[in-house]
Amino acid sequence: MTLYPYQYVVLRAVPRIEREEFVNVGVVLYSQQADFLRSAQAVDVERLRALSPDIDIDAVCASLTRIEEVCAGLTGDGRPTLDSPGQRFGWITAPRSTVVQPGPVHGGLTDDPQRTLDELLDRLVR
Repeated sequence: MTLYPYQYVVLRAVPRIEREEFVNVGVVLYSQQADFLRSAQAVDVERLRALSPDIDIDAVCASLTRIEEVCAGLTGDGRPTLDSPGQRFGWITAPRSTVVQPGPVHGGLTDDPQRTLDELLDRLVR
């Protein structure tokens, strides 16, 4: 069995930045050795509305979709042009002041990056 090192980041919806309250809404997993960069999302609308009744759920979902597109290497239409998965992961994990923000980067080892991404989504977001 081959173990691949990986890094992951939890994506957070932060309705009001000044309050520093957030709800986890997604995970991005990157493994250079496995040539794997993907994101997964699960938006709990009720939890988000509990923090901010007027949050724009469509904007949160659009941001998460944009991150999925960047993971896939899509460019244009306002997406960054980044050649490698490592560069794209760096762009995703860069601090920002938007409604969807990355948390700290963590790491581990896996023999199946997709399974690990699914498990992280279940454990940290759902």
